[in-house]
Amino acid sequence: MDSVISLQQVGVAFSVQRRLRGARHWALQDVSLELERGRRLGVVGRNGAGKSTLLRVLAGILEPDRGRIARADISCQLLSLSLGFVPHLSGRDNAILCGLRLGLRRREIDTRLAAIHDYAELGDFFDQPVASYSNGMLLRLGFSVALQIQPDVLLLDELLAVGDAEFQRKSSQAIHERIHAGTTVVLVSHDEDKIADLCDRVLWMEQGRSVMYGDCATVLAAYRAAAKS
Repeated sequence: MDSVISLQQVGVAFSVQRRLRGARHWALQDVSLELERGRRLGVVGRNGAGKSTLLRVLAGILEPDRGRIARADISCQLLSLSLGFVPHLSGRDNAILCGLRLGLRRREIDTRLAAIHDYAELGDFFDQPVASYSNGMLLRLGFSVALQIQPDVLLLDELLAVGDAEFQRKSSQAIHERIHAGTTVVLVSHDEDKIADLCDRVLWMEQGRSVMYGDCATVLAAYRAAAKS
């Protein structure tokens, strides 16, 4: 498999409120990773391990403070409950903006709006401001946009554990279809069973560092053993 995104000793720091000026918290520290085309990578770790920060680096939202990142000519979509929707705009308008950010032409987006509307199952709310949406409605909108835009790399932040059982079934089926179509997927989740079902590799992170990378069974067994100790 060829690499689509490569991280070499990447570090990301955020300023923190301290008495001493210039204090920084390193959310990522010396993380190296080769994300290969068609790979289904699961990312596990406790809260604060740096998983969501890693996704934002992979998506190109955050630039590393140190280290290097190289990416192939790919489209990349980060899907999370904090998608950056514009609150006063409708679901329809936000779907259009998402498509434009990913480099689609307006005509291409317009041809996909009906499918986005149908998949999201928002009814008349599709033309209402997203400020009125519940988390579940935002999830359905974001997921349906990502599916229709069809990025080369789909980054999922805890999404498959959110929403009702029917939507979880529907979204899991869609991810399986993407996997079989060759889409590269990175999934952050606390649901180890979901990771084992959908992914073929796992990255275990703690305190901003990569602890272990390898096949699902080996890494998840080590992760569970550490949690019990």
